[in-house]
Amino acid sequence: MDDSVQIKCNRCKNVFRDRARRLQNGYSRQCPCCEVVLFFDEDSQQPNIKSAMRSARHLRKQLRELEAAGALTGTSSPSRSRRHSGRGRSDARAD
Repeated sequence: MDDSVQIKCNRCKNVFRDRARRLQNGYSRQCPCCEVVLFFDEDSQQPNIKSAMRSARHLRKQLRELEAAGALTGTSSPSRSRRHSGRGRSDARAD
């Protein structure tokens, strides 16, 4: 599941994405197009900000429910990091 939400800039109307877990009260982000700073708050008067915050809250809830369901069934999610297959320090040439 994609964990990002669309955000529409109040100034240039450009649409970009950010992670739902970041979009919480007090978070700020620059628009990648016009570089205006957007402030995220649940009580914002900006409809674009309110919509993004609502979408992020809904997506965070879905992610929590999926994580809880995975924990209950005993399945583990695949690890994000992969072990490096190259030579490790212990495999380095000894002098």
